[in-house]
Amino acid sequence: MYKVAALLTIHNRKEKTLSCLEALYHSAATTDLPHELSVFVTDDGCTDGSVEAIRARFPDVKIIQGNGELFWAEGMRMAWKEAMKCKFDLYLLLNDDTLLDSQALNLLLQGHKDCLKIEKRPGIYVGATKSAIHNKLTYSGSKILNRFLYTQRRLAPNGSYQSCELANANIMMVPHDVTKTIGILRSGYAHGVADYDYSLTAIEHNVPVLVMPEYCGICENDHKDKYAIFVTKDLEGRKEYLYSPLGFDFRSRLKFVKRFFPYRYPFVLIIGKMKVLFPELYLKLFSGRFNKAIK
Repeated sequence: MYKVAALLTIHNRKEKTLSCLEALYHSAATTDLPHELSVFVTDDGCTDGSVEAIRARFPDVKIIQGNGELFWAEGMRMAWKEAMKCKFDLYLLLNDDTLLDSQALNLLLQGHKDCLKIEKRPGIYVGATKSAIHNKLTYSGSKILNRFLYTQRRLAPNGSYQSCELANANIMMVPHDVTKTIGILRSGYAHGVADYDYSLTAIEHNVPVLVMPEYCGICENDHKDKYAIFVTKDLEGRKEYLYSPLGFDFRSRLKFVKRFFPYRYPFVLIIGKMKVLFPELYLKLFSGRFNKAIK
């Protein structure tokens, strides 16, 4: 019997959150492998009735109160730390805009069993998602093609387990034994790249990071082109957007680059300044090239 803790952070996306939880419980109900599911949700300052709706519809969900300034990474850390007070075998990181397939939990649990059998150690298991609109890959794990340019290739499920280096945590399962080795998401990140940090940290410690053989859910990639947005703002607006956790989240990106790609740090720092001071030139020179490479 696997004891599984699902972890989410929410902020004012009530309908998406409810749909996510509905799909999560449905996937749990259709899973063949014996398990016990608990759900931990960080409420990062919701004002749209999300928490009240969750309590009415899913009364077993444990709500952890945030302060409205945690954003994704710190919100997930808060839920994770709360879950670790209990004895769970596996932690399922899940974005609240992601809809698990009915067999998703089964695929992830089977992935854990197979990893223990094949690799002789636990790993991290990544569930790829696709768009319900275009039926194309949206999130998954990626292989780094060039460490200086930070180009990468996102892996679509191909029927077998694939090793990756950069993992999206839209759907990510982490065994408790892995947390004993590398801990949980690193502190100091705001809204993004904490999942990439986590998967690269796992690789450093010889922990397998595997993309599941089949798609595990639906998640639309509805992020705006963060590079083109710079040219639409004035100087102060560009400065704010560069550092905003919901914008370019530059502090988190610099922390990530310094940790894993230190030789790129001066380049990234200069390019960040160029975005603010010369956005049209930056967009002309770099955005087409790097928009594919940077999360």
